[in-house]
Amino acid sequence: MLQQRPFVPLGAEVPVWQDETQTNASRRDVTVALNTEKPWVRVALNAIVDAVMTVDLQGTITYMNRVAEVLTGWSEIEAIGHPLARVLPLVDGKSQPTSMTSGQRAIEENRAVGLSLDCALLRQDGSRLEIEDSATPIHDRDGRITGAVIVFRDASMSQVMLERMAYLAQHDALTGLPNRALMTERLSRAIGLARRNRLMVALLYLDLDAFKPINDKLGHAVGDSLLQAVASRLRDCMRDIDTVCRQGGDEFVILLAQIRKPEDATRVAEKLLVVLSMPYCIQGQVLHITLSIGISLYPDDADDADTLMHNADIAMYHTKRNGRNGHHCFAAEMNPQSIQRRRTEPGVHRPHHPSQRSFDF
Repeated sequence: MLQQRPFVPLGAEVPVWQDETQTNASRRDVTVALNTEKPWVRVALNAIVDAVMTVDLQGTITYMNRVAEVLTGWSEIEAIGHPLARVLPLVDGKSQPTSMTSGQRAIEENRAVGLSLDCALLRQDGSRLEIEDSATPIHDRDGRITGAVIVFRDASMSQVMLERMAYLAQHDALTGLPNRALMTERLSRAIGLARRNRLMVALLYLDLDAFKPINDKLGHAVGDSLLQAVASRLRDCMRDIDTVCRQGGDEFVILLAQIRKPEDATRVAEKLLVVLSMPYCIQGQVLHITLSIGISLYPDDADDADTLMHNADIAMYHTKRNGRNGHHCFAAEMNPQSIQRRRTEPGVHRPHHPSQRSFDF
């Protein structure tokens, strides 16, 4: 008959028995103890995205959450009672075993510690996984060290998150198009390249005519779907070296890089007027829209990104005032004061953030 094993709380020392039957029984006892003592602790630790393990003073595994099981390839039942170095074997950038685990260091140095950046985990199946790891000593109520908790994660997931955050910082959430920040960066680069190669750059400022009534009458869901459909058509019309940006609300900006003459820009504008005027079928509704387009050119109209954008904006409003559904190139005689008056008219608001719902028309 197996000797009854004492209750083992989370983080406490777990004796290692040589007999395999006894060892397996002890692992089951530890698991039962964890569930019996504080079941909410296990639920909470299994719900987080990081891997969590605990060890006693001898570096023996006393607990693993589900993420730790997935990353190491060990089940908790298999791992409990084994040394940390066996369940979480670490190698450096040259595939050499590390001299000490973070759990051992946390216990010996009595402080939180972390892995060096070039460490990787050798999983149970022999595969290698880059991880980020930290360990903190566990103290009892009297302040004595009783073990350590090790927290680690798949480092590649961290890189994915960083890349995702960088993407979101430069792209419109609704359409996936570059936002104003990325457009400004690309426009400045295109101007520099055109200056060196004696080429031209065109900026087309687009506003959807009569978008506000559609958005107001049919709802924001239909309006958002329409904006996404417009973005898709704009992308399909452009070359790989060009950029389509959602400026905000129902306004888009197109950067035509490396053109040779103004007619290249007007030809694109005329194509867009035709393509975007074709019917849209959105959530069972057949919708029709037109465009007002303003065009400014480097170096004819401006030699910097901000002025080029401003002039294209003025040219677009000139198109609005002259019947819409067309395009105009910027000219010095276009009156900026009339543009300002239009923007300050009662009931007219020109948003520049994708989340705003009042649209000019």
